Amino acid sequence: MKKWIGIAIVSIVLVVGLTQVDWNRIGKDTLFVEIGGATDVVETTLENGDVMKRYVYTQPAFTSDGKSKEVTFTAANKLREGAYLRLYVKDGDTVTSYEEVSRADVPQSISKK
Repeated sequence: MKKWIGIAIVSIVLVVGLTQVDWNRIGKDTLFVEIGGATDVVETTLENGDVMKRYVYTQPAFTSDGKSKEVTFTAANKLREGAYLRLYVKDGDTVTSYEEVSRADVPQSISKK
């Protein structure tokens, strides 16, 4: 009986843990960027007639050691200008996810630039 309770608890923990993990961030490199204006807005008309907008941002981002890279990424909503983002990238320039961070979270070597 105790064995089955233990297996059930482990199973529940695994299921909850796996559903809460953002797989787009695990094992990715990080870049930091200060948001400027959107460089383009792409509109897509869905089958039901609704129009979906994607905001395209192309601008320089910085690695933790201060090296600059040009990246392009999209967002479903217009991002706040002046906000700082941590971008999660794979293959050098493909942004898989992002999150807004405070200026204090941006490494010193980048905030000077």
